[in-house]
Amino acid sequence: MTIEIIRPARTLQGSLVLPGDKSISHRYAMLAGLAEGTSRLANFSTGADPHSSLACMAALGAKIVEQEKHVEVTGVAGSFSQPLEALDCGNSGSTMRMLAGLIAAHPHTFTLVGDDSLTQRPMERIRKPLAQMGANLTLTDGHAPITIRGGALHAIDFATPIPSAQVKTAVLFAGLQATGTTSLSEAILTRDHSEHALRAFGATLTRRDGRLLIAGGQKLRAIDATVPGDLSSAAFFLCAALLFPDSNLILDAVGLNPTRSALLDVVAALGAKIRLLNVEEHHGELVGTIQVNANPAGAPAQPFLISGALTAQLIDELPVLAAVAPYTRGGIIVRDAQELRVKESDRIALVASNLQAMGAQVTERADGLEIPGGQTLHGATIDSGADHRIAMAFSIAGLRATSETEIQGAEAASISFPEFFTHLKTLCPE
Repeated sequence: MTIEIIRPARTLQGSLVLPGDKSISHRYAMLAGLAEGTSRLANFSTGADPHSSLACMAALGAKIVEQEKHVEVTGVAGSFSQPLEALDCGNSGSTMRMLAGLIAAHPHTFTLVGDDSLTQRPMERIRKPLAQMGANLTLTDGHAPITIRGGALHAIDFATPIPSAQVKTAVLFAGLQATGTTSLSEAILTRDHSEHALRAFGATLTRRDGRLLIAGGQKLRAIDATVPGDLSSAAFFLCAALLFPDSNLILDAVGLNPTRSALLDVVAALGAKIRLLNVEEHHGELVGTIQVNANPAGAPAQPFLISGALTAQLIDELPVLAAVAPYTRGGIIVRDAQELRVKESDRIALVASNLQAMGAQVTERADGLEIPGGQTLHGATIDSGADHRIAMAFSIAGLRATSETEIQGAEAASISFPEFFTHLKTLCPE
């Protein structure tokens, strides 16, 4: 276990270029692995999770060459090989769920495994739609390890029962290789990186009457692409900017996908001044520079409510928003966030217990949290729960504590953001 000591900081100043977006890196790796030709993916995520996706592609027959500034993936032209060993998804639920849809149409037997955390996360949510398409998936008490006996798939009409971009992606990836046209609808729209990535690799998707349609039998072609900077990684520093009246932060070449950029609106509502500069589109994804300064006068006096569709859009950013909530003027109320309980940890419980350890008032609910604003916190020993987002979120909370904060299990940050602590020390002088 690695321990990081976070000391109270005076301000937050500087600029960063963030590692590649984790969600986009996963999708590019998988589609490049299936495609014909060699894809060059610059600024690929440095996190461990997307590299689990790359390793699985290699095990399925793709050729992976990691260069200093890009990754080259030579795909299998639509035909995965029988892997010699189980496909190890590490800590990555994204890898396991999306990969299941990608490989289900191939006439081999696959076993998907992961670490202790991943084997506790629910997988029935992907088994049901893939089984409806004709796939044979065997779970272990609803979890990994998963055995998939691949074969011919047929199209289905599917309505996602819970907001999940991973489930949507599994169905779209399977539908790409099925007989007929698969139709999918969402009651709450989730991030649409998969739709953009599929189109970038040459697939045709259409939206009609609120449903996504993808025809089977389509072939993918290799691409050259630069992965935008990760907005979920940016979230930690955007929230840190709220903590210091004279903060000034510039984040270059960050992904600004509209299905995720609600984060910027929330940070602004909590007391930040945000400017977007140099916005462009690359392979369907918006990319731009974010400048953020604190704007305490703009913060609401009442708690800011995050619920419904907004909760789904912010699901990855909720831990850090909650961790800085005590320092905001009005605090935060989080509702409809049951999904946080089945992530890498029970994030609702860990956020509550760690905030309480720092002396905060917080009420834990089954589906969220109530955190009053205007609080003063002291340093404490933080249990990361081996969860990267908890480790990083409470490192940000520690910047405004009145004494040192000890992050136990800080190595978990490498799952998504290995450079996190280096960047934090650069931006926040003691």
